[in-house]
Amino acid sequence: MPASARLAAAVPTLRYTLAMPAPQSHYFEVKMDLGGFPAEYTDVKMPVWAPGSYLVREFAKNVEGMQARTAGGQALAVEKINKNTWRVRHPKQANFQVSYRVYAFELSVRTSFIDADHGYLNGSSVFMYPADNKMLGSTVAVQPAAGWSQVSTALRPATGKFTYKAASYDELADSPMEIGNQKVLEFIANGTPHQVAMYGTYTVDEPKLLADLKKVCEEAHRVVGQNPLDRYLFIVHNLERGGGGLEHLNSTTLEVSRASYSTPAGYNSFLNLAAHEYFHLWNVKRIRPVALGPFNYDQENYTHMLWVSEGMTSYYAAIINQRAGFSSREEYLNKLAALITEVENTPGNRVQSAAESSFDAWIKSYRQNENSRNSEINYYSKGELIGAVLDLNIAEATQGAKHLDDVFRLLYDTYYKKAGRGFTDQEFQNAVATVAGRRYDAFFQNSVYGTKTIDFASALAYAGLTLSNNPVANDGTLGANFSNRTGKLVVTNVIRDGAAWTDGLNVNDEILLVNGVAPGTETVNALLSAPVGTVVSVQVRRDGLPRDLKLTMRANPNRKFQIQPMASPTPAQQNVLAKWLGK
Repeated sequence: MPASARLAAAVPTLRYTLAMPAPQSHYFEVKMDLGGFPAEYTDVKMPVWAPGSYLVREFAKNVEGMQARTAGGQALAVEKINKNTWRVRHPKQANFQVSYRVYAFELSVRTSFIDADHGYLNGSSVFMYPADNKMLGSTVAVQPAAGWSQVSTALRPATGKFTYKAASYDELADSPMEIGNQKVLEFIANGTPHQVAMYGTYTVDEPKLLADLKKVCEEAHRVVGQNPLDRYLFIVHNLERGGGGLEHLNSTTLEVSRASYSTPAGYNSFLNLAAHEYFHLWNVKRIRPVALGPFNYDQENYTHMLWVSEGMTSYYAAIINQRAGFSSREEYLNKLAALITEVENTPGNRVQSAAESSFDAWIKSYRQNENSRNSEINYYSKGELIGAVLDLNIAEATQGAKHLDDVFRLLYDTYYKKAGRGFTDQEFQNAVATVAGRRYDAFFQNSVYGTKTIDFASALAYAGLTLSNNPVANDGTLGANFSNRTGKLVVTNVIRDGAAWTDGLNVNDEILLVNGVAPGTETVNALLSAPVGTVVSVQVRRDGLPRDLKLTMRANPNRKFQIQPMASPTPAQQNVLAKWLGK
């Protein structure tokens, strides 16, 4: 054999076949045809998490029937060597096939699902990859279940019906598929074809929906000003109950309550979700912290910057919809005031920083418990507020010439286009300083990496706005929440430093008596609000035994924030406001 032929034969190839012969059983069937693997053995892996959803989900738990055979059909030895790795021994057999089944019955944006109606998959929960060839390109031949006629994916088509190609495993894992009889809508934005694959029953004015999505996409594009794609796919699951989305390289999956479109609030919520996931095209998928790509699929990928990746994406979702005309300036400011109220009334905001919340997402954010509100802050919410404050500060520092958009443009050009990598924590701070012409190191140290209260009032004043806050109630409060569980009043949450926290009321305590009376509407009201200093006698059942407590009502620490325009803003303040929210 000539040397050139031997070299060609040694080039590895990978082809997947995805079948679903019995969709009602909730199984995908996968075959991997590997060619040009001359080693004694090859390890194949199943990821433990889905990028964009920061929790180790152990997808290997759903794998069954792992087998391997030579090209001639001879069985090969397969040994599982750790929780998500299988070693296939194929001495002198460079070409072989691996096959397995995946149980998929969790319909969410981050997992995979198949039933008699449709199939949906995220690549990292269905497709394995050769451990030492993660960057190997592949083709995927999809065999839809009987009666299904559509495959929706952002992967590029290859030769053959329902056959697609991926440049690497990263692209395959980042390109979800909707398989079934979904309705596919289309529109053009920024010269790029967009598809909307609508699964499930829904009622909506489709021309209006497409026109509004087009506006969302075009406003999102204007932030960075550069189009990174030549096609895009929205996969929309219209369900009885739904909410949430997950970003991908050239697509997204959205879960929506099918009733959402029928009310203005529900419809605008859908557009906000679409804007959030679409802006991830830039922020996360291209402009990203160094930890978020290339991915290590075996373990957690830690970063302190999810408050940027997710929180600032939430910020831009609201700004994009405001710029697109789906909410007024007043409506946006009311939303911002409500978000300040939410964050500032969360006890965990004084315990956990935005950076720490980001880093600990893997062990905390997706594993909430009864004490999470006391010990954590949501990096989405806190990051959204940090984004607003930085935007205002940059606009003020540059006299309305620049704002946060310019930071993302700088990051895109510097790290995505030129360096081809993510940015570090310090490089993000440097980018803000470069655009603003001044440094904000103290702000980052105190209010991003620390828990010092953000000076919202000063930032809003730059735009001619005032921030007020008032007590939410004048009465005292117990600092606990309750629920009725089969006729029993049970404590579900105890708030840090409140009366219940200090005086020893526990989560899961069953309330038996309040001031000697069985709990009813009046006695519960007495628990929830009474003059500060009032002592309430409570008998609870804990671990099956009665216990008597005395709880002293404390002042309610919660505040309600409001944003109002100043009566006579200066020209400089008007300039900042116009740069921030438009004229």
